[in-house]
This record gives sequence, structure tokens and C-alpha cells, in this order.
Amino acid sequence: MTISLTHIAMHVKDLGACVDFYQRYAGMNIVHERPHCDGKVIWMAEKGREQDFILVMLPGGPGRSQSDGDFSHLGFAMESRDAVDAVAQRARADDILVWEPRDEEYPVGYYCGVRDPDGNFVEFSFGQPLGPGAEGIVF
Repeated sequence: MTISLTHIAMHVKDLGACVDFYQRYAGMNIVHERPHCDGKVIWMAEKGREQDFILVMLPGGPGRSQSDGDFSHLGFAMESRDAVDAVAQRARADDILVWEPRDEEYPVGYYCGVRDPDGNFVEFSFGQPLGPGAEGIVF
């Protein structure tokens, strides 16, 4: 049996704000939308990965009040440390930076954390054995 993780679906309080955040911060694009009883359902993906992994956002969620000690997060790999620093700088200006850029032992690498409009933590990293910059890095 072959199994593949294809999507994560999240009920969000402010669909428009969340779509805007993932477009601006993560470079994701809307690949599908359809009517829903509370508005519409949005599917988002990274360019070129539309068949691999989708972030599904559904309206009508309660929002999330994630505590600082809760390290649940979505993770996005970046192409360089400078890219992580640029995200952190933008998030700091937008007052949504929750983890300043930092280095941790392999396989964590260099990362920062940002709070999305729904209250979820989102990690932007470089140097993990996943995604851009992982060439030659093995578990």
C-alpha cells in the first residue's frame, strides 16, 4: 500500500487574512476555490507543487490562541539564512514574529517563527534535510 500526505485542512476565523498571509509570507497561490456554507473553501499550493501538497482553508473557524510554549507549527524551507532573516525582519515590522532567528543542532538548522492571522505558528527554516537548501544533507 502506498500512502502520501497530500494536504492539511484548517478552519480559519478570517479566510481573507490567512490567504493573504500565505501568499505574502510563503509564496503560496490559490489553486482551487469553491463555495462553502460559510463563504468559500480555498486550496493553496507552492508553485510547481500543486500535485504534491495543498493547504486547505475553510471559513468559520474559531481562531487559535497558541501559547508560546506550544511548538506546533507549519514549516517552510527557505533557500538561505538570508531568506530566513528577511522573513523575520518583515514579521518583526508586522509585529507577528514569535521566534527570533536562531541556530539549533542538526536537523533543526536556522529558523524563525511567525504567527499567522489565525494564531498558528509558522516556521521558516534553512539547513534542514528537507526542501530548498537540503541538497547533500541527509538524515
